[in-house]
Amino acid sequence: MSERGMLKAARRKWAVFRSDDRLIVIAMAGLVGACSGLAAVALNRSLHFMGTALHTLHHHWWGVVLPAVGATLSAIFLNVLMKERAGHGVPEVVYAVSRYGGLLRFRSSYSRLVSSCLTIGSGGSAGPEAPVVISGAALGSNIAKFFSLKERQRITLVGCGAAGAIASIFNAPITGLVFTVEVILGEWRSFNIIPIAIAAVAGTEVSRLLQGNQIVFPRQHYTIGLPDIAASFGVVIVATVVSVVLGRMLKGMHGVAMRTPIPPLVRPAVGGLAVGLLGIYLPFVLGEGYLSVQQMIQGTFSQGLLLAALVMAAKMLATALTLGWGGSGGIFAPSLMIGSLVGLVYHRFLSWIMPTAILSNEGCFALLGMAGLLSGILQAPLTGIFLVVEITGGYDVILPLIIVSALTSTFCYYIEPASYYLRDLIERGQFLRPGTDARVLSDLAVRELVKEVPTLLRGDMLLREFLTILEQSKEHLFPVVDPHSGAYQGMIFVDRIRPFLFDRQMYGVLMIEQLMESNVPTVAPDDELSEVLSLMEHEDLEALPVVENRRFVGLLSKSTLLDHYRKELIVQAGN
Repeated sequence: MSERGMLKAARRKWAVFRSDDRLIVIAMAGLVGACSGLAAVALNRSLHFMGTALHTLHHHWWGVVLPAVGATLSAIFLNVLMKERAGHGVPEVVYAVSRYGGLLRFRSSYSRLVSSCLTIGSGGSAGPEAPVVISGAALGSNIAKFFSLKERQRITLVGCGAAGAIASIFNAPITGLVFTVEVILGEWRSFNIIPIAIAAVAGTEVSRLLQGNQIVFPRQHYTIGLPDIAASFGVVIVATVVSVVLGRMLKGMHGVAMRTPIPPLVRPAVGGLAVGLLGIYLPFVLGEGYLSVQQMIQGTFSQGLLLAALVMAAKMLATALTLGWGGSGGIFAPSLMIGSLVGLVYHRFLSWIMPTAILSNEGCFALLGMAGLLSGILQAPLTGIFLVVEITGGYDVILPLIIVSALTSTFCYYIEPASYYLRDLIERGQFLRPGTDARVLSDLAVRELVKEVPTLLRGDMLLREFLTILEQSKEHLFPVVDPHSGAYQGMIFVDRIRPFLFDRQMYGVLMIEQLMESNVPTVAPDDELSEVLSLMEHEDLEALPVVENRRFVGLLSKSTLLDHYRKELIVQAGN
């Protein structure tokens, strides 16, 4: 083949590649996963450095102020320098996917990493997973924006970023995939699965290359018998109660902080100082708590039953104080520690009241409690199951693990109809569930569907003049506007004035403003289409006038809206 022929063949292949939604997303997924994996490793290393550097300082009396200093610096960096709101990040990603086609600012790819590093590294009780999720998602969003990808492709790359980040930070590719589909995107679609899986693998490989192929917690071998299966139902009950209480504590503490009349930048210092005071007596509550989780899984957590229960309550309070008062970080890691304590305390209680019961060791129950609490507060059972399996490197506890995760998630759903991540979004009406009419319509806009009307009527026009226009028109709706100001006045419905059209005596007597309907509801170009469709159905109208700044813009018809709805549904379904 000649050089020219090879060039033409290459161009044809690139054109096919560029026009195929799946191929280009799959190609980009590896890049996004690797970048988000790097971000996760950077945060992990930074936290390790800060934890080592500040560890001895917490033993001094003035060490109580360290969490307050870290939280305040975090708030100043995030709110003043980055101009971003405090929060753990996952709701922002879900909101961007739900309402804005996955658009996220580039600064979000590093702002939460720095702010959460300051909060957690100084002793705040929070986790690094949620900040790194928004970091990876923002990287995916901006890479998609750089290559001018379509909205559906951008959303998939946002998921790829989240999957790569979670997979990297836990060295757990399946968890990254499952978490993204279950929590971030909320739906399983063939278009998303392959690129997200590739991103999760890329993020994991980056982590293994830079940090080694180490599972997060050392593998233990457990022997599971029927008594353990039966006892796992008790873990379900305790984990459900603790999940609901923890979620309400986090929300309630945030409400208390917002009602307290102190400057917003001082609030994180108050929460941090309270955490520092707790840390004097119970140092277990400081930081993300992975060391304590490791001890519980290995069965070396030496504190007694009552002290373990006290640590669990203190960790819940410390997490609520950190996040509720404006610290930066996520709920993932604290949930793992509190869940481990749930399982450990439950096992020790059973062993105390039934000393002859033959149960597996308490490390096994720590894993069950960990999966239960994570599944309960996130309402994501598969994430809980696969996370525990991957970070411990074994399937020994898979049967009770499935029971605890599935039932705890189900019970929490009936008590709290939304997960901790989605609760605020739903209360503010900002969350649109995938597959619903509102979600499909959210990707369309009134401005895109409005149809210009060639003929506008004057209010002082006689019926005779209107009949001349009607004879030459195929329309049955006519807007009426003021000829001087151009302001919208009302609508003429031809079928509603039919009796006057056949009464010749009225031709020179009636004017349009006497026949028009001025009480027809109008919509604005920025209105939500789901609300517009509801309005059409409530008023039994086939079209509504679109008005902006009192001037008529055009008509929005139900047929046009439903036609675009069908096309958008086909696009989102990937057909």
